[in-house]
Amino acid sequence: MTKCRASVWNTAPTSAPAQRADRYVPGSAAHPAKMLPQIARHAIVTYTSPGDLVLDPMCGIGTTLVEAVHLGRHALGTEYEPQWAHLAEQNLRRADAQGATASGAIYCGDARWLTTLVPAAFHGLVDLVVTSPPYGASVHGQVRSSRETGEKGVVKRHYRYSHDPGNLAHVGLDALLQAFTDILTQCRHLLRPGGHAVITTRPWRTRGELIDLPSAVITAAENAGLIPVERNIALLAGIRDGQLIARPSFFQMKNIRDARRAGMPLAVIAHEDALVARRPTAPTPTKPAPTCLRQRPVTGAGR
Repeated sequence: MTKCRASVWNTAPTSAPAQRADRYVPGSAAHPAKMLPQIARHAIVTYTSPGDLVLDPMCGIGTTLVEAVHLGRHALGTEYEPQWAHLAEQNLRRADAQGATASGAIYCGDARWLTTLVPAAFHGLVDLVVTSPPYGASVHGQVRSSRETGEKGVVKRHYRYSHDPGNLAHVGLDALLQAFTDILTQCRHLLRPGGHAVITTRPWRTRGELIDLPSAVITAAENAGLIPVERNIALLAGIRDGQLIARPSFFQMKNIRDARRAGMPLAVIAHEDALVARRPTAPTPTKPAPTCLRQRPVTGAGR
């Protein structure tokens, strides 16, 4: 692997809810693993220009797409779960209503067959891929206090992906990495020569064992025929007076405290790895301007 450049992205000057504000329709918060909007924005501004084409093959509620069209970039997304695909389409419509200057389209289906989901007219023309693999079947989710529910204790919600066994959140690590390699291979065919892929990820723990997912994803990118060029830190913590201000979830804090009481010196998560790879360069094809992207409806499940 070639030596990767590195930098720190100041991507959490405000909290995630503040970043989403009124850009996203009600119900968007229910997705268990939303990308931080400022991470998507930073990647789009850094690696593309207005009028370029951005793709997220696992787009969830459409964060990458919404941020792209607000920045004047056209956007394509695929999403396995129909409920999130329809929500992403609604978020794109809201972006339209708020004056977004570019267009986007959502296709519902398995990203391992990305080249069959995305029309051939766009193959080899994507300037930037922005995406993230799932971190397992469940995440920290959201909490409701007894003050909100009227019941004793804290209620956890929106912390699991669906129970569909075909969702990659429910497969083991080896199967996930093979599937993600397949997805990145599909992305390489859609990227223009020299185009970039930004993949956000972080380590996780299983029964106390640290799983180095970022390093595994770099290997997956190489196996997919991409060239790793950067390994950056995308902050999930704010910066105030030169100090990091962490914004951990309720259950992250609980897990950290429980681990420390058990003698395991865990720390609060303050960043994600933002891994950058590019498609090898070759003669660039003539690039037509994407047209009428938003007119394509969300397609069938396509599984």
